[in-house]
Amino acid sequence: MIFGSDNMAPVHPAAMAALAQANCGYTPSYGTEDAMKQVTAQIRDLFAAPEAAVYLVATGTAANALALSIYTQPYQSVFCHELSHVHMDECGAPEFYSGGAKLLTLAGDNAQITPEALHAKAGEYHRGDVHQVQFGCLSLTNVTETGAVYTPAEIAALTAAARTYGMATYLDGARLANAIVAAGCTPAEMTWKAGVDVVSFGGTKNGLMGVEAVILFDPQKAWEFELRRKRAGHLFSKHRFLAAQMQAYLQDDLWCHLARHANAAGAELEQALTTVDGFSLQYRRDANLMFAQWPRAGHDRAKTAGAYYYDMPGTGAPDDILGARLVCNWNTTSEEIAQFAALVKG
Repeated sequence: MIFGSDNMAPVHPAAMAALAQANCGYTPSYGTEDAMKQVTAQIRDLFAAPEAAVYLVATGTAANALALSIYTQPYQSVFCHELSHVHMDECGAPEFYSGGAKLLTLAGDNAQITPEALHAKAGEYHRGDVHQVQFGCLSLTNVTETGAVYTPAEIAALTAAARTYGMATYLDGARLANAIVAAGCTPAEMTWKAGVDVVSFGGTKNGLMGVEAVILFDPQKAWEFELRRKRAGHLFSKHRFLAAQMQAYLQDDLWCHLARHANAAGAELEQALTTVDGFSLQYRRDANLMFAQWPRAGHDRAKTAGAYYYDMPGTGAPDDILGARLVCNWNTTSEEIAQFAALVKG
């Protein structure tokens, strides 16, 4: 009954097998291995982007910060949601890697930005005024930090709004596979066809040991990314172990199957908890991540029995209603969902 994070899940056996296979013998280093060439071809095919530049890093923080840095100068700004990972959970990495760019935060239900909110926030600043930060980049997250999913149409509306200010758009895709499955679209429809300039295609939260792909749809940005990745200390010498994981992830659409299971488990968990008196969702759940609340006694029973999840404040509720962040993953079973729901219900 581990619902703390999809980061806590085990590595999928296919990824472990790929790592073991990659450990046999010798191979070129620093991303020049054949496996990386194959990964690049596979991702270009998956995203229907034959000219895209593809790079691998080991952490989501590196993916976010490096991707934003190639589109944001030190005197520019990154527009993002006030709950976004780049703002709340990166210890200033986007600011550091960009040389000091300013994060400008926006509010919005379900951790989503609207074009109207973007226009309103941008209207507070004046391009060409030397006393103010200039427009740099828009950063979106899909799945959002509270569990909602932007549709391709919603992303397209936001990227169009960003372009009116000369801004590129970065899509933080730590859970991109879950978002694509939930939206029922293709990777291309959710990214470059919707106006996204650069995206991270996360694997760590979806069954891999630790690898994220950064996909640049403008190959002219490739050399700058390579230099920034090296300078930041994120160019792995034994790069084959990153490439091997991504190969396994892409083989036979494993990424899609794992995300579909996690999303289905999220829906199953929500349905199971709806029978609990006092249960409610704090935000909309579209994929494998939800924020919910229910009476304190249910929390006590579940945690005493060994359930693990993150406590959150209750919203608009009496003191005996406590919140929770619940995340399902590729390895979540119906049995543990049923056990957890029974304990919460009492």
